[in-house]
Amino acid sequence: MDYPHSVTIGADGERLVFLRSAGLWTFELATGTEQQVAAGPVESYATDRDARVAAFARAGELFRADLIDGTVTAIPTAEPVHDPRPDPAGRNIGYVTDPHGSATLRVVGPDGDRLLAGEPGNAWREHCGAISWGVAGVGAAEFGRTRGWWWAPDGSQILAVRTAKAASLHLLDLDDGWVDVHWDRETYPYLAQVRWHSGGPLITVLRRMQQHGLVLSVDPRTGESQVHAELADARWVEPIPGTPRHLPDGRVLVGGELAHDGFDARCLFADGSLLTPPSLYVRRVAGTLPRLDGPTGSPDLIVEGSLGDPATREVFRVRTSLGGGGPEVSRVPVRCGPQGVTVGGDLLVAGEQVWRGEVQVATLRTYAVEPSYRPEPVLERVTDRRLPAAVLYPTGFVAGTRLPVLVSLGDGPGHQQVVTESTAWQERQWWADSGFAVVSTDSRGTPGLAPSFEKAVHRRLADVVLGDQADALNALVGKHPDLDLTRVAVRGRGLGGWLAALAVLRMPEVFHRAVARDPVLDWAQLPAPIAERYLGDRHDSAEVYAHHSLAEAGSSPDVLLVGAELPGFPSAPAASPEDELQFLRPFLRPAN
Repeated sequence: MDYPHSVTIGADGERLVFLRSAGLWTFELATGTEQQVAAGPVESYATDRDARVAAFARAGELFRADLIDGTVTAIPTAEPVHDPRPDPAGRNIGYVTDPHGSATLRVVGPDGDRLLAGEPGNAWREHCGAISWGVAGVGAAEFGRTRGWWWAPDGSQILAVRTAKAASLHLLDLDDGWVDVHWDRETYPYLAQVRWHSGGPLITVLRRMQQHGLVLSVDPRTGESQVHAELADARWVEPIPGTPRHLPDGRVLVGGELAHDGFDARCLFADGSLLTPPSLYVRRVAGTLPRLDGPTGSPDLIVEGSLGDPATREVFRVRTSLGGGGPEVSRVPVRCGPQGVTVGGDLLVAGEQVWRGEVQVATLRTYAVEPSYRPEPVLERVTDRRLPAAVLYPTGFVAGTRLPVLVSLGDGPGHQQVVTESTAWQERQWWADSGFAVVSTDSRGTPGLAPSFEKAVHRRLADVVLGDQADALNALVGKHPDLDLTRVAVRGRGLGGWLAALAVLRMPEVFHRAVARDPVLDWAQLPAPIAERYLGDRHDSAEVYAHHSLAEAGSSPDVLLVGAELPGFPSAPAASPEDELQFLRPFLRPAN
């Protein structure tokens, strides 16, 4: 990627750090100069609080970068390094060893390289299986948690996940003392979110069926926890990324849902007080910025969300000091791309633009190649459920020519297809220019509209989504008469591939041929947090899992499986888009 990404802003607002394909870079706000700190590929890095020191690993070797003078030093370590992170002051660097085995957590600094947490010998592994410290653990990614350890704000402790048969959480002092974090792990086995930026740690834990959760604050001295909020839903709880977090006045910010008195909203609360209006669908909390007009002690939240149009992801300022008029929200006039925005100090970075308040103060250089296409999808809302849908025609298409239809499912349920971001349509424009009218519909089960819309698929995912896709096609043809519904192909990958195959098997009168790339064959083989979120307890819902199993749905010569095999289906271990097109090419020819 030749454009700036993975941006970090120093807390003092003086420096930006980011990646390009050519390595690790800094940008000094005072001088407006960029500097390449480390050449060659750097997959990930971490900095101290003020972005003066960075740490990264290559081939298991640890490097410390001085971001002021631009020097990079290799740091000897006892074992190969993964996930290195400097403490907030930049004195010590913590790292994980062997993240795919029995990982340990170590710290290297002026006092040398030493083990902070790890299990002694093989006896533990024989009794409990592989035990790891500092890795996210199985199922964590399904909740958006990719990390397994965190520095205390003062650098004196590390909060670390220990995974064996279940995950636990522990506070480790650098002087070798430690305490367990206490919560009812048997009732709430899922550690969904962890944040420690000020005050004590905040965590979100969920029941196995994800219908109830707790937001807990943790005492860093004793490990005791206190309930700050409860999360509950009859289908599943959906925590908001960027929450929970402490606000500067000590209140705890929590993401939740309003589902009573006519409300159907995804909102933010501070100690129980509503901060966002029900009309704003909150997607992520990026951070806080000083208010444009007011005391610095009550900053504004910077929130990514949708207001009215689910296809558009925007940035908003949300006032945290409540007045008598209720929630106060205003748009920030920046482009919120696929990576979202980054906030730190008094700066906001959106793409290559750097903003301070309402003023753009810098632009980071970008060397990204111009996109191959300039797609112009026609966005619609169809059926009585107002499903977001879009039709993408071949470049230069002239109305009056009947076109075969390709239904693009992308990654399937849980992932929006109908968005205004141009980069999301590049691949689909290639398919359109190959002779299709490409149709995308965000059926129920897709985020962005309302909690009830997203969760209506609980335990009946296949039937609801396929029904919505078919209804959308029939509704679109009224507005787009050049869609030839006698020639409908469908493609997707992952869960989208599973759904593409089921579409032909379950509704062959609507969907006539499919390409399923890396499809899910059996939901029982998926990570439990994903499978049980949609289909319920796998131990008492055998009929639901069987109904959603591709392996038990029959067979068809009109479904090409890519990266998977089942009896009765044509398959390929790998296939290019051209190979897929060859399989679908019969639909480019109208019936005689």
